[in-house]
Amino acid sequence: MGMVKQTIDVDVPVRNAYNQWTQFEEFPRFMEGVEDVTQIDDRHCHWQTRVAGVRREFDTEIVDQLPDERISWRTVGGEVQQKGVVTFQWLDESHTRVSLAMDVEPHGLAEKAADALGILGLRVKEDLKRFKGFIEEQGHETGGWRGRVRPSDIDGGHAGEATPSHAPVHEAPGTMGAPGPTSTAPGTPGAWPTTQAGDADGPRPI
Repeated sequence: MGMVKQTIDVDVPVRNAYNQWTQFEEFPRFMEGVEDVTQIDDRHCHWQTRVAGVRREFDTEIVDQLPDERISWRTVGGEVQQKGVVTFQWLDESHTRVSLAMDVEPHGLAEKAADALGILGLRVKEDLKRFKGFIEEQGHETGGWRGRVRPSDIDGGHAGEATPSHAPVHEAPGTMGAPGPTSTAPGTPGAWPTTQAGDADGPRPI
C-alpha cells in the first residue's frame, strides 16, 4: 500500500470542521474523482469514484469516530483497498488543523503510475484545499453527526449499541447547537489511532 499524509489549517471552529466532514454525501463537492457517496447507515457508505480515467465502486466502514477529534475508516468490499484516518486539532476558537492520512493499494497500470509519481498525494492535498474553501466560504457546516463509534462496536459485534441514529437535525449557522442532518464521510488510511485518555461519549474540545 502507498501511504499519503496531508494537513491543512481551516479558519472555522473545530466543531464546524468536524461536522462538515461527517457529511459524506457532500464529498463530491470538494473531492476530485469522487462522483457519488451514498450513506447506507451510521457506519457504512457506498462510493463511486473515477481516478486516472478508471471508474471504481467500493464500500467503506467507519471503525473509530470521536466527535471533534477523528474519523477512521477502511474499505470492506468492492474494487478498492484502503484505510485511513482524518483528525481535527483545535488551534483556537476559530481555527482548526485537519490532517488526513491514507493507505491505498493501487490497481492497474494507470493507478500504479499515478501512485509512483506522487499524484495521489497531490490530489489529497488539493482535496483538503477545496474542503477549506468550501467550509470557509459557507461559514458554517451543511450538517453534522455527533455519534460515537468505537472499534469494539465492530470487533466485538456490538455495532450500534452506542451509536445513535443519524437524525436530520440542523444547526443554525455559526452556532454550537444540536447535531445536523445525516450524511457520510470516507475514512482515512493510516495506522488506527489508539484510544486516548478522555475518550468519552459525545463531543469534547481537544
